[in-house]
Amino acid sequence: MTGDVKSTRRYTSTVRAEQAAGTRRAVLQAARDLFAERGYAATSISAIALRAGVAVDTVYAAAGRKPALLRELVETSVSGTDHAVPAEQRDYVRRAREAATVREKLRIYATAVAEIGVRMAPVHRALAEAAVSDADCAALRSEISARRAANMRLFAADLRDTGELRADLTDDEVADIVWSMNSAEYRALLVGERGWTAERFGSWLADAWVRLLLA
Repeated sequence: MTGDVKSTRRYTSTVRAEQAAGTRRAVLQAARDLFAERGYAATSISAIALRAGVAVDTVYAAAGRKPALLRELVETSVSGTDHAVPAEQRDYVRRAREAATVREKLRIYATAVAEIGVRMAPVHRALAEAAVSDADCAALRSEISARRAANMRLFAADLRDTGELRADLTDDEVADIVWSMNSAEYRALLVGERGWTAERFGSWLADAWVRLLLA
């Protein structure tokens, strides 16, 4: 009998966790869609709740205020999952580190940048808009930029270990070159304004980085 009670409790707990995760996904998707359609400022929590089919209080419980929602969208857009994933645990980072040549490392990373950009573009537009008037969002934007720069210095060191990089470029210069070209702003020029596909953009990045960085 005791075992049956424990099993029932575990089942109930699992069901509730799955329901909560489903609600959170619905809230984040509603926020993503509305930020893209209306912009950050014009999107209210009540509108997000209505789109997600939940109560306003449920939105706050699932993800928090709008700045917290935006942070969650940034993290999940980068990871491609429904939760944040540290850079060193992402699949493309592991594959790039395991690759033997600079060309292969850059190809893997450029492909990932192009794929992430598809998910990240509407979120970045919302973040750029929100950062103008919201201090929390401005701090988030600065944090994301600094985190990306730090990760690029780790990437540059990994590239240097192959012995294939130009000797006249420091690791900081290599990192800054990659950092500037993997930015949402750079993507917006070619994909958003010039109409490049994500695939073409990824191929361009890989080719450009090889030409710029290899000895």
